[in-house]
Amino acid sequence: MLFNSLTFFLFLPISFLLYWALQRAGLKWQNLFLLIASYVFYGWWDWRFLSLIFFSSVVDFLVGAALHRSSVERTRKILLFVSLGVNLGLLGFFKYFNFFIDSFADLLTLLGLQVNPWTLQVILPVGISFYTFQTLSYSIDIYRRKIEPTHDPVAFFAFVSFFPQLVAGPIERASNLLPQFTKKRSFDFDAARDGSRQILWGFLKKVVVADNIAPHVDTIFSNHQAYDGVTLFIGVFFFAIQIYCDFSGYSDIAIGVARLFGFQLMRNFAYPYFSRDIGEFWRRWHISLSSWFRDYVYIPLGGSRASTSRRIFNIVVTFTVSGFWHGANWTFIIWGLLNGLYYIPLMLQGKQKAHTDVVAKGRLLPTFGEAGAIAVTFLLTLIAWVFFRSDSVADAFLFLYGIVSRPVLSGMVYTGYVVPILGCLGLLAFEWLNRSRQHGLDIPHWPFLVRWGLYYLVIMLIVLYGATGEQEFIYFQF
Repeated sequence: MLFNSLTFFLFLPISFLLYWALQRAGLKWQNLFLLIASYVFYGWWDWRFLSLIFFSSVVDFLVGAALHRSSVERTRKILLFVSLGVNLGLLGFFKYFNFFIDSFADLLTLLGLQVNPWTLQVILPVGISFYTFQTLSYSIDIYRRKIEPTHDPVAFFAFVSFFPQLVAGPIERASNLLPQFTKKRSFDFDAARDGSRQILWGFLKKVVVADNIAPHVDTIFSNHQAYDGVTLFIGVFFFAIQIYCDFSGYSDIAIGVARLFGFQLMRNFAYPYFSRDIGEFWRRWHISLSSWFRDYVYIPLGGSRASTSRRIFNIVVTFTVSGFWHGANWTFIIWGLLNGLYYIPLMLQGKQKAHTDVVAKGRLLPTFGEAGAIAVTFLLTLIAWVFFRSDSVADAFLFLYGIVSRPVLSGMVYTGYVVPILGCLGLLAFEWLNRSRQHGLDIPHWPFLVRWGLYYLVIMLIVLYGATGEQEFIYFQF
């Protein structure tokens, strides 16, 4: 079920009303309703995939309980490996089986051996990369004795399948979200009102901005040989805005919907394109995934408490694995590796946490130094996005070469891009004004008439300029 579908617009208010009507019946009934609603939401795509999320939930619920009971380290390690094996096994089969088969066949071909690789028509279950990481963190944290397991299967199953963030995150930790299923929840009008504002902002970014520039991105990337350097640069700029508005728009809607039901999800985006270096960018982009890889990959590898060569290795491995998490294509691996290479100079200088505050705090405009740092970081990010969006590594290199090598055409050629460019810049400018707030419409401090005028303007933009059709969110493919 898509957030931007008529089905969801019927599903949400009905679920909301029934959920709060059950408040007097007790917490367990509310949790049971959320579990059923979440399974209906997820099963709307393909009910057969419910067996996967159910199986993963059963395994980690039982493993978590056994981990807590056991004091024998060997037994605890075996139990942890069961959780890792099941979750990563399912993820690996559905997401990477054909990639490994095809890559192995290509390698044999390079060695002069002709093979006919056998592949399956495997359908990737929506959201499997997200909920497997969520359940894995539960088992790992219990193994590390950071949390205790829940003995309430309904609460745990609802935690794993919670529909607002099930398909594309944020990837929640059990330490944050699971306790919210075990405490009584009361309707909070202020939280629901702010959640509604965040939902509205998320829809604006998705259906007005991301979906309207998506055709330009598709056309330019699929026919990059036919365009000049300026058009190619416009194409990758559009993709940077598209993927940000699409993914952060999903996160805004998910967080807002969760607040309607009395839950607080973690923040997933914090205006990443205003970052002054790549370290700050990754503290602001897809925060739930970045922090997951930091805690469960980078730190276990040794983190920063190691020799220089080992720290470089840890960074490269972490970013490369992060790229591979995004998809079974060498383009994602190169994208992750490239970001790791960007990060190494900061780490060697000890400046990876140089910028933890809001840029130009208390000022309308950044300094020249800040503006330059933002521009350089954005340019490096654009280069990496070319690999992320391209169909192959070869296409990515040809795209980048085209930007710097092809002559500029007549200015008349670019007139069709003026309106979408102005729209993208307008969105960035508005977010710049609110960069210290949680989201773009987090403006309760603004004058009443201005605030409500803006709400109506956003609604009108969605109604008048929202892309038609139920276009999927980009991260559904991951």
